[in-house]
Amino acid sequence: MNFFKRSLLFLMAICLLTSFKKKELTWLAIGDSITYLNDHVNETGNRVTKGYLTGVAERISGLRYLNKGYNGWTSGNVANKIESLGLTKADVYSIFLGTNDWWQGRPVGSLEDYKSNQGSRTLYGSFRIIIDKIHSLNPEAKILLITPMQRADFVYVNDAKNNAFGSYQPKSGQYLETFAEAIVAIGKYEKIEVIDLYHHKLLQIRNMVYFKKLKNPETGLYVNYKFPESTEIPFNPLSDEYPYPLNAINLTYDGLHPSDKGNKIIANIIAKRIKKMNLENL
Repeated sequence: MNFFKRSLLFLMAICLLTSFKKKELTWLAIGDSITYLNDHVNETGNRVTKGYLTGVAERISGLRYLNKGYNGWTSGNVANKIESLGLTKADVYSIFLGTNDWWQGRPVGSLEDYKSNQGSRTLYGSFRIIIDKIHSLNPEAKILLITPMQRADFVYVNDAKNNAFGSYQPKSGQYLETFAEAIVAIGKYEKIEVIDLYHHKLLQIRNMVYFKKLKNPETGLYVNYKFPESTEIPFNPLSDEYPYPLNAINLTYDGLHPSDKGNKIIANIIAKRIKKMNLENL
C-alpha cells in the first residue's frame, strides 16, 4: 500500500471516529447554598469532598455543569436578579430552590401567581420569572425542578449562632412541605420534570444526622439525642459544644447541607433522571 492510500485510510478513520464522538452537553444548575457548596467545599469545615454537581457530571459522559448556586438565596433573590446572573444557553437547566424561601418567611403563594405572572413576591411568581428566562435562553432546553429536602435542626459549622429549627414545624405559619408541593404543582402545570427530594424515601428527616449532641437539662452532661427527641432539648450556641461532631454526620453534615453520602444519593437521583431525558436531539 503506497503512502497516498495509507494517508487516505488514516483520514477516513479519523473522520469516522470524530463523527461518533459524543456531543458535549451543558447543564446549568440554579440553586442556593446546597448547589453553591459544590465548588466551595472548603466552606464546609472540610466535611464535604464532593458535591452533587460533580457527582452527576461523573455519571454522565460529556456533561459539563455551570454552577449558579448562591448562599442563602431564595427564589425571589434569583428572580429579582435574573438579568444580572450571567445565565447562558444550556441544554439542561435545573432549579433547586425553596428551603430559604421557607426559612425567610416568604409566602408560597398560589398556582394563580404563576399562571398570571404576578411577580417575585411569592415562590410561585418567582419560579415563573426564572422559567420564563430559561425559555428565552433556549426554548428547546430540558428543565428539571428539584424540591427542597427535609431538614433537621441546622447549626452552621463555622458559627453556631447561625442556626435554625428543622422542617418538622412551621415557620411563619408555613411548612417546608408546602413549598415542595408548590414546585411539584408548577412542574405538573408546565409538564416539566420534577425530582421530589422532600418526599424521597432515602432522604427522610430522621436520617439527616445520626444524633445531636446536647446537654441533658437535668444533669448538664452531654447526651447524643436522636430525632425527634433532639428537638425538645435546648441548644445554647454561646456555651455549648458544636452539636454535630464528625460521627453524627449522616445525610447532612450540619442538619441541612448534604454530606458526601447525601450528595451521592442526590447525584444518583438526578443523573438517572437526566439520562432518561431525550438529549440526543438537542
